Amino acid sequence: MPADPARDGTPLARLAALHGVATSYRPAPDRTVAASVTAVTAALAALGVDASTPDAVRHALASRERELRGRLLPPTVVGWGGRPPDALGGLPDGTRLRIVTEQGETRASAEHLPPGVHALHVTAPDGRTADAHLVAAPARLPAPPARSYGLLVQLYSLLSRRSWGMGDLGDLTELTAWAGRALGAGFVQVNPLHAAVSGGAVPGAPMDPSPYRPSSRRYPDPVHLRIEDVPEFAYAEDHGRVRTLLQRAARLRESVLDKGELIDRDAVWELKREALELVHAVPLGPGRRAVYADFLAEEGEALEDHATWCALAEVHGSDWHGWPSRLRDPRSSATARARAELMDRVDFHSRLAWLTDAQLATAQRTARDAGMAVGLVHDLAVGVHPGGADAWAQQEYLAAGMSVGAPPDAFNPRGQDWGLPPWRPDRLAASGYAPYRRLLRALFRHAGALRVDHVMGLFRLWWVPQGQPPTEGTYVRYDAEAMLAVLVLEAARAGALVIGEDLGTVEPGVREALHERGVLGTSVLWFERDWEGTGRPLPPERWRADCLATATTHDLPPTAARLAGDHVELRDRLGLLTRSLDQERAEAAADTREWLALLSRLGLLKGAGGGGSAVSEESEVQAVHRFLVRTPARLIGVWLPDAVGDRRPQNLPGTWDQYPNWRLPIADAEGRPVTLEELAASPRLHALVSVVRGGGGDGGDRGRGEADGRR
Repeated sequence: MPADPARDGTPLARLAALHGVATSYRPAPDRTVAASVTAVTAALAALGVDASTPDAVRHALASRERELRGRLLPPTVVGWGGRPPDALGGLPDGTRLRIVTEQGETRASAEHLPPGVHALHVTAPDGRTADAHLVAAPARLPAPPARSYGLLVQLYSLLSRRSWGMGDLGDLTELTAWAGRALGAGFVQVNPLHAAVSGGAVPGAPMDPSPYRPSSRRYPDPVHLRIEDVPEFAYAEDHGRVRTLLQRAARLRESVLDKGELIDRDAVWELKREALELVHAVPLGPGRRAVYADFLAEEGEALEDHATWCALAEVHGSDWHGWPSRLRDPRSSATARARAELMDRVDFHSRLAWLTDAQLATAQRTARDAGMAVGLVHDLAVGVHPGGADAWAQQEYLAAGMSVGAPPDAFNPRGQDWGLPPWRPDRLAASGYAPYRRLLRALFRHAGALRVDHVMGLFRLWWVPQGQPPTEGTYVRYDAEAMLAVLVLEAARAGALVIGEDLGTVEPGVREALHERGVLGTSVLWFERDWEGTGRPLPPERWRADCLATATTHDLPPTAARLAGDHVELRDRLGLLTRSLDQERAEAAADTREWLALLSRLGLLKGAGGGGSAVSEESEVQAVHRFLVRTPARLIGVWLPDAVGDRRPQNLPGTWDQYPNWRLPIADAEGRPVTLEELAASPRLHALVSVVRGGGGDGGDRGRGEADGRR
């Protein structure tokens, strides 16, 4: 193990600490592991700090200490609930303040500022001055207006008899209308709908099927468009080509629904792209053109960059690192000339962003009109593909040569590298978190709530140097207060909720900080145990209230598979087990027995016949959801595949081509695809919904349970 530079107080350790770079980490409460000098040095280099030699370290340390001694304020300060930022309390007596608010007012006091990101200028008595961004955020987001339940679905997997081979925004609109009006659901949560690396840009290039490694998080992927709902499609002049496209779409849909083939995003996009080329040839009417012009004006440079990347990718490929050097800079004169030469293609991709945004707006509006208290819950991925549009347009904010991942732990001793470049905390702070604010504002525009994947990333991220294994990484800290304040501010502006995905290893204080600001957590049944005491399943009254409670997620087995132990057999077939099959089976069976015993003691298992006959799988799935209803959780999520008995996970972590991740349609217990129309008529689905909608169907009071554990 390399020496821990923090332990001996070396200049490198002090330098790292002053830049938020960790020199050790704790994979378990009783174990500390030193980060390698290589990892620490690489992280500092990505932050623009030379630590390559002892002399360089001493020079950088002296420079940083001198900078901090002379600094009146950090580049961004935070005030909560109208109170002045704490950072102002450290200013010399007699310091004068001048604040220009977002609303255009000029003030001399930081008391009772309106919410927003304001410009702060201070002048100290000795003549020193400083400028900073002042984030004034509400003290806390309000809780959901009432307890509600909702459906969790990967949109691509939800096919109707109108889909073109994968679920689309038309299907989402239908789902929200039905779930709200007929089922009384309060929300529908979907996977990230971010633009994929190749899907929106490069003809014939394969698309990364993972929704968590997108080209752009700000703009949705046009592969989700319902083509027939685009008004101009009806006016396409080549009627023969339109008929052919519709026939091909029908064959593609039938290949999935009737023949059991996998969802083929590349084929879907090829077809939709042809249709959208026809649409682009149709002139917009005056009213539509005015709306489009407003969209272009509102989006400004961000959309121009996105559409330019798409147009350039058609010519030079989908990884901008391989483009001619003059085009790798989005602000270069060569890029401006190329944009002008490709203006028709830039307009094409801008139109796609507009059309997709409009259909997303329709889906959210339909959800609220259907009576949903929340509506659509969108998902924010941790980062973006290094070769994609956001990485090209936002290079100044990204840490070059680094990738986000996770350190080695009990679940993955080799660590993880997610292949996503991290934001530079220093550049974010200097900009007043401008790109982060713009991203959040775009996502909240058509959302009732936002799920933040790996919400712990607001506090710190594991940076892995390019070309090194994940074990050779280290944590880099962000200004969590500022990151959280911007998130709360933008959510409050939109009147939306925030759900943080806080599963796995979470450092002390993170959940408490999120709770203080009204950010809901995520509680998954199988992980809720009395980890600090008996280790037994946590009884319902011990669950936290401020959370979305679910039985499973897209990265876990469906509930039926978990109860039957199918997930162990699947991992064995794919060679993913690290212990013997018998050991894994025994552990999974013991885990299930403990949960079923608790469900039985609480009187939640229904349907057992006399003489000790077994309870059906469907009854066990319902019992799991009755348990969720017994908890005080403010939101309860039903994984839509659970409602029809699907036994296949949508994603199997640790696999790439060994398993069809992100390509499976929702199916029944036998693996037969189930359409949206069939879902609406499914007795099994309606029975499960009656459990969560009717308070559990057992006559019990929410929150009552067996006190056999300690939080």
